[in-house]
Amino acid sequence: MKVLGNKQLRDFNDAPTKNDGRLRFSKQNVVYKSSKTGKVDNIPAAELSVATWRRVCLGHGIKLATSTGHVYKYDGFRDTDYEKISEFFKANYKVELTEKDMCVKGWNWGTAKFSGPLLSFDVNDSSVFEIPLASVSQCATGKNEVTLEFHQNDDAEVSLMEVRFYVPPGNADEGTDPVEAFAQNVRSKADVIQATGDAVCVFKELQCLTPRGRYDILIYPAFLHLHGKTFDYKIPYTTVLRLFLLPSKDQRQMFFVISLDPPIKQGQTRYHFLILHFSKEEELKLTLNMSEEEVEKRYEGKLSKNMSGSLYEMVSRVMKALVNRKITVPGNFQGNTPGAQCITCSYKAQSGLLYPLERGFIYVHKPPVHLRFEEISSVNFARGTTTTRSFDFEVETKQGNQFTFSSIEREEYGKLFDFVNAKKLHIKNRGFKEAKNNEYSDSDDDQHDAYLERMKAEGKIREEGDGSNDSDEETVFLPSLSLRYDSNASESDSGSGGDGSDDEGKKKKPAKKAKVVKEKKERKPRKEKKQKDTNAPKRPMSSYMLWLNSSRERIKSENPGISITEISKKAGEMWKQIGKEDREEWDGKAEEAKKNYEKAMKEYRENGGGSSTPAKKESKKKAGGKKEDKKRKSGGGEKEKEQGGNDSFKSREFISSEESSSDGERKKAKKAKKAKGKPQSKGKVLHCHYGNNRMN
Repeated sequence: MKVLGNKQLRDFNDAPTKNDGRLRFSKQNVVYKSSKTGKVDNIPAAELSVATWRRVCLGHGIKLATSTGHVYKYDGFRDTDYEKISEFFKANYKVELTEKDMCVKGWNWGTAKFSGPLLSFDVNDSSVFEIPLASVSQCATGKNEVTLEFHQNDDAEVSLMEVRFYVPPGNADEGTDPVEAFAQNVRSKADVIQATGDAVCVFKELQCLTPRGRYDILIYPAFLHLHGKTFDYKIPYTTVLRLFLLPSKDQRQMFFVISLDPPIKQGQTRYHFLILHFSKEEELKLTLNMSEEEVEKRYEGKLSKNMSGSLYEMVSRVMKALVNRKITVPGNFQGNTPGAQCITCSYKAQSGLLYPLERGFIYVHKPPVHLRFEEISSVNFARGTTTTRSFDFEVETKQGNQFTFSSIEREEYGKLFDFVNAKKLHIKNRGFKEAKNNEYSDSDDDQHDAYLERMKAEGKIREEGDGSNDSDEETVFLPSLSLRYDSNASESDSGSGGDGSDDEGKKKKPAKKAKVVKEKKERKPRKEKKQKDTNAPKRPMSSYMLWLNSSRERIKSENPGISITEISKKAGEMWKQIGKEDREEWDGKAEEAKKNYEKAMKEYRENGGGSSTPAKKESKKKAGGKKEDKKRKSGGGEKEKEQGGNDSFKSREFISSEESSSDGERKKAKKAKKAKGKPQSKGKVLHCHYGNNRMN
């Protein structure tokens, strides 16, 4: 199959704005597919009747007319494409590609011609502009004028909303009003919906999730009418792109999703999806408002006059027959929950369900999102930000948009990974599947407890202190206070008598706990700022900067009035598009500049450049280090004096205790106990330093 023009083009058919997509010419047909919506225009080669090549504002365009009255317009071609396309049309379609110029005189007086779905305004047989009548939302008439209103364009910053045509009065002998004739021609092809005749069937009080509320749905042959208490919507079947029938996770409810383009509007809100919510238990008997012969002739056995079954089956069956589109259902994916074909997750702080389909993902319900595999560039599995029991599923499209579905249970990871891998989507972190599974399996048990580790370290230090009896006294310094153990302390010091006869009736008072005083952290010296050596050779520029300096003036001349930031952005885009040969040239220049810099720097250092600054810094460091050593030595001596001072010194807490009121009483008690010859207890006494005071 020979293919021509398979490139990014723009489509102006049945829409108030341009749509990017791809156009393909083959021997059998002409196919255009929109990149945004996925909508496909298929034009059989046998139906092509007229092909026109013309110059438009963005290059060149082509206009195709069919024998059935449809007109298709595409632009984005180059001037050199004309000969190639013209030869292909002659050889395969037997159609002459004629060149026709647009009128650019600026006149506002001409002739209005209706050709199929287009309104063309011509001056001297040259077209000035064309209006797709499908873009017209309202048509109003006045005395001698007709006003056309258009659908609002959500994607454009500025859009055309209204055009008025002055129609001169005709001769009275004709008997027809030219204004009404003009308006009638517009209404026959415009997107102005008027409910004429009876509805085929009516569904009462159906629950809608978007737009929210309960609506009566009236099914007409050409459009769908939603009638609610506050709002009414009329949806032409031509705006329906896809139909979805999705089961809920509990297997008791169903979602019927209708994808729309253009969307329905409610003020400034746009609804791209119509979501109906059903219960599987609801039953309905339906009778169509048509005869059996008419039903058989129009719908070819897809519907019957009398039908019965579940409510969601009746609605989906009628919509499929009238819209003439297939209904998409979930594929072979099975979640962690038995029977569930979806995954519970959150999108934009709203909880919903993500359905992996055969050709994409769809999320319901607030806001609904449909992502086709062909528009996805990559996916990523990321760890949840708040808890280790969940993960995030990130999807990035080819247009640069990113969708993050968060709070997915970690049990769903394996099945979702296998599904994405089977669909051959690009996974950014493909190598981390096993690591992530292990990470999720016991992540709660392996969390680091800083407090527990600190307690273990302190206990270990205490055990080492208790087991050492080599010296009479041992001082152990902890982070917050200094502790000293006296292994040969006397009984009176320990606070318990040898026989206990004097203090049998008295209750022992607990020793007062020492307050913990945090040591002041030493301030780190401030780092000195590096002084720039103005005499040193300048560093070499990269290949990109060399190219930018040479191309900056050219970018300014091609884009007058461009700002500095826009120059950088434009230059970055141009640099990415530079070919390999041109980039190698600039890489060679950068490499040469780097060698010259190294050579100049070597000569500069050999001549003594840049040596004064480091020498000064080293001398300062040595001087600072000596001062710090002196301070440490002086501080350590003072501490030793405080710890090894007179034993008669007692802290305030020790003096205020009732157990020992004076030093004399303590000495007498010692002598009396020694005289009796009773063995002294070898208990240990804990001496603490609190500030400058010492206590038991």
